[in-house]
Amino acid sequence: MNECYLGIDIGSISTKGVVIDKNKKVIASCYIWTEGSPTSAVKRVLMHLRKQLDASYVLKGIGTTGSARKLIGLMLEATVVKNEITAHAVGTLATHPDVKTILEIGGQDSKIIFLQNGIIVDYSMNTLCAAGTGAFLSSQAKRLGVEIEDFGDIALRSENPVKIAARCTVFAESDLIHKAQAGYLKEDIIAGLCKSIVLNYLNNVAKGKKIEGPIVFQGGVSKNKGVVKYFEELLKQEVLVDPDGHLMGAKGVAILASETANKKEYSWDIKDVSFETKGYECTGCSNHCELLKIIKNGKVIDTWGSRCGKF
Repeated sequence: MNECYLGIDIGSISTKGVVIDKNKKVIASCYIWTEGSPTSAVKRVLMHLRKQLDASYVLKGIGTTGSARKLIGLMLEATVVKNEITAHAVGTLATHPDVKTILEIGGQDSKIIFLQNGIIVDYSMNTLCAAGTGAFLSSQAKRLGVEIEDFGDIALRSENPVKIAARCTVFAESDLIHKAQAGYLKEDIIAGLCKSIVLNYLNNVAKGKKIEGPIVFQGGVSKNKGVVKYFEELLKQEVLVDPDGHLMGAKGVAILASETANKKEYSWDIKDVSFETKGYECTGCSNHCELLKIIKNGKVIDTWGSRCGKF
């Protein structure tokens, strides 16, 4: 029997799954689109992960992170539920133990994490606007008629990136349309967009804080070579991009699950598990709280949103 541990990172755009063995080595991984249904996405992730492992592996711990971590944690009866800051730091330290700064740009938000001697000392997040995130880049790629996977390579061909105001999605789109109609080369517009994303990140997420190396860049946008280029150009430092950088949150929470596992054995097969949520307004008092019932196999297992403590 081989023990293994599962980490799930459930984001608004994508859902990532990682399985590690008792030596914290990744033995299976999966990356899929969430498509607005985190519960369905997690079922698909578990199915893909199980196919990558032989029958000797026994699941002994589960960890969840990401925007839907609490919901999926309940669904899977997770050993540990952790925020993205902790999960990304733990996952990155396992691969890059000397890392001092983690840059992360995901589908809908971005974050920066500062570490000293393997300990988180500061962090910052940008969750108010999606400007400069993966979703923003995807929409602009579609507008320009290029595949998002080709965005970085096209940006690298530019010798004269144009200035794009990317602090706000509305202004950025307006500026991008204006530049395109003015006849600027497509590669110059794309390069300008990549550079503006880096400037926006450094001004609004990093907020002028000292960024020390080693620096690790992760999240889906780290696969964009143009963005990586301008990070290195503006920071005047090497920026490392791990091949599994998009999986670091899942890996980190899998490691945390391995350290808090109990004797329980978990099932891989959850395709027949009925899991739903129902919202309603409580009229028990003047608060009129908007509550959310969490229902598993027809049974209410939790209720969220109560301000009076009734639930």
